[in-house]
Amino acid sequence: MAETAVDASKASGEPSHPPHKDKFWALALGSVGVVFGDIGTSPLYAMREALAHSKGGGGGEMAVLGVISLITWALILVVTLKYVLFLMRADNKGEGGTLALMALAQRVSPGGRSAVIFVLGMAGAALFYGDGILTPAVSVLSAVEGIGKAPGVGPGFASLAVPISAGILICLFLVQSRGTASMARYFGPITALWFIVLAGLGIYHIFDDVSILRALSPAYGVLFLLDNGFLGFIILGSVFLAVTGAEALYADMGHFGKGPIRAAWVTLVLPALLLNYMGQGAMVLANPETRADPFFDMIPQVAYWPIMILATVATVIASQAVITGAFSMTQQAVQLGLFPRIDIRRTSETQAGQIYVPQVNTFLMVGVLALLVTFQNSSNLAAAYGIAVTGSMFVDTLLFFYIIRYMWKRPLWQAIAACTFFGAIDIVFISSNLLKIPEGAWLPLVLGAALMVVMWTWNRGAAILADKSRRDSLPLLELVDILKARAPHRAPGTAIFLTSDPDVAPVALMHNLKHNKVLHEKNIILTLMTAETPRVRDDDRITILPVNDDFKKVVIGYGFMESPNVPKALGLCRKQGLKFDIMATSFFLGRRSVVPSAQSGMPLWQDKLFIFLMRNAANPTDFYKIPPGRVVEMGTQVTV
Repeated sequence: MAETAVDASKASGEPSHPPHKDKFWALALGSVGVVFGDIGTSPLYAMREALAHSKGGGGGEMAVLGVISLITWALILVVTLKYVLFLMRADNKGEGGTLALMALAQRVSPGGRSAVIFVLGMAGAALFYGDGILTPAVSVLSAVEGIGKAPGVGPGFASLAVPISAGILICLFLVQSRGTASMARYFGPITALWFIVLAGLGIYHIFDDVSILRALSPAYGVLFLLDNGFLGFIILGSVFLAVTGAEALYADMGHFGKGPIRAAWVTLVLPALLLNYMGQGAMVLANPETRADPFFDMIPQVAYWPIMILATVATVIASQAVITGAFSMTQQAVQLGLFPRIDIRRTSETQAGQIYVPQVNTFLMVGVLALLVTFQNSSNLAAAYGIAVTGSMFVDTLLFFYIIRYMWKRPLWQAIAACTFFGAIDIVFISSNLLKIPEGAWLPLVLGAALMVVMWTWNRGAAILADKSRRDSLPLLELVDILKARAPHRAPGTAIFLTSDPDVAPVALMHNLKHNKVLHEKNIILTLMTAETPRVRDDDRITILPVNDDFKKVVIGYGFMESPNVPKALGLCRKQGLKFDIMATSFFLGRRSVVPSAQSGMPLWQDKLFIFLMRNAANPTDFYKIPPGRVVEMGTQVTV
């Protein structure tokens, strides 16, 4: 499910404050369309896949009761207990998600920034993209496959499922550049209707065999696992499909607030899911031949086409949430230094979270289409699905340790006990999903590993470059003293020099003095800092530190969920007495030409990867929204 998925309903209120009563249920309804889209489409395939792996094809009483019991208690332990009751209490200024949790853990950790926390954050972010490719493919395809059982169509048309799914998903990716705010207002009501239909179908079929209610006891799940032996361990990987999307409760917390998400889960989503799975189980107990595809077999013929269309729309909404979540994740990763600058475009003037990232959109579209062509049906895709989500959940559990121990100040034994309990559940599901590696689970692992290499390379390379720049430059105060002794020619106007270290003279300033032998009347050393909070208030965004009459240091702070806009931020300087005309100001940027070196801190192949990433990074002028006509770039060659 989407990490920080975005839709129009997030504009209803500030996430960090409890919503007013009149907005509470509107936010709860909005959360249904974004937060629960993925977990809400799991009934299409989770029961089918779990029964298919059971002994004897899953038609026996013990198999059905065991699978329903395992699904029920997975929903209770993983979703309700872990995420709704515990993890949602660990918010970073109202925001959730792996990167928000990583930033929060870094902030409260007694040792400051920790390499372990940083690597865990990278792993969680990398695995998310694997989930982001698989979710649209498996969700939409599983819904469209229902066409094979539709009245008046026949199974021969089932072969059209892949091209139809591809067409739907291509259209979905193509509309991303136009923004989704106009459509997003309907996501909540449509998905709520979907959950009502799920509940209705479940109630309709529970009476096929009311003895299915025995599955509420966890004993049947335990007995089923013991009866199936090692096969039962494999079945857990399919059972986990019922809780994919659980992490979205935490990830999307900032958009809707804890209360509305919890209310939507307890009053609508959880009851609807449990009723539907119970209904599927009762139907299979009464008619074992329906175990091959229980969801579509439970739909009455008279309502088949409307429900199949609704299922398809629900899977498209779930896919939309994942796509926008990938955009939001990318924005956070860039701000936290995990990715190079990338083209991020706003699709709404009023909603900060409505963004479009062309490169990520193309990456996801190509990946999703490749999966459809390669795996051909949702059962094959389900084999690859799950490992990325279980990995992300395990990362959340490990990071949660730092919150319990250092943020909530709980005793060490309590932190260990809580994380051991949830971690044990995660490890069981991870181990079960790892058995699917030959069937396709290798794909998200390979993708995640590749993205981790990219993140690590970019972060390490940027640190090496910053260190070299620091060694090759003068401290700013030392340069100021030199300029007092040997004053250069003064040019009218204001010059702004962008730098990552405000205490060191920027490379562009040094080159301007060395080659042009000129210093402007007013000089601003500008540094953009990313805070370990999601957003920074405008009142706290600007810090001005005078150096002398010629130089001032200005630090602009941004949250990791914000997009930098330098001219807009500089407009806030007027409140602190620093006034200048942005269109009469020159921005000096240092452009570095990087060449690989065997003596650098990274292997040669990693040097070349870092150089490739640098060359393809977004132009800083565009990324920081600086007027291009006011920019002067001064180049230098460095080794990495």
